Amino acid sequence: MKSRSGLLVICLGLAACQGDNPYIATSNPLPPAPPQAAGTFDRSAYPAAPRDYGRYRSWAWLNGRLPAGTAWADSEQVAEVVSNALDQRGLRPLHDNRPADLLVSADLHLETRLRQVQDGSGYGGGYGGGYYGGGYNRYGTGYGMYNSVPVVRTYQVQVVVVRVDLFDASTGQPVWSASAETSSQGNQSERADALREAVEKAMSAYPPS
Repeated sequence: MKSRSGLLVICLGLAACQGDNPYIATSNPLPPAPPQAAGTFDRSAYPAAPRDYGRYRSWAWLNGRLPAGTAWADSEQVAEVVSNALDQRGLRPLHDNRPADLLVSADLHLETRLRQVQDGSGYGGGYGGGYYGGGYNRYGTGYGMYNSVPVVRTYQVQVVVVRVDLFDASTGQPVWSASAETSSQGNQSERADALREAVEKAMSAYPPS
């Protein structure tokens, strides 16, 4: 009797599953595209094209101004060093009214850095030996010590930071920037050499590969 009741329940369940589904999927049609969509190009959906640095051939100072000088190096000295570094990379300055390919700005300023030096010093010594029963004890008795304490010294130094920025003259967008630093110590001749080394270090990565 129980088996017949179970079979009846199963048959009723199957009949319920084969009935009509009361849920009906519906969807609304997509709205029409706006009229301006056909003539609109979304640049953000595509990666930017790689910049062609080879098309930059000439340059001029940004806003027609030479770099600002400091007590460490005057404006004309900074301008000459930057101009020579650009010339070594095939960029020629324009001295007429023709539009340049690049606009250049340079900045020179002093900054303070913290330096740390660790010194290690120590001392040590020891001896041993003794007599037992009239003979020398080679193992002996003795003592020794050794001590080493590192000392960290922190001091401030001033460095000269040189920064060079290049801008696309047609769009005004920045295309390249770099900076380098050098020691601020030395006489006038040593400062000139340090300035050239710093600018050359800053420009060493131009043009980017």
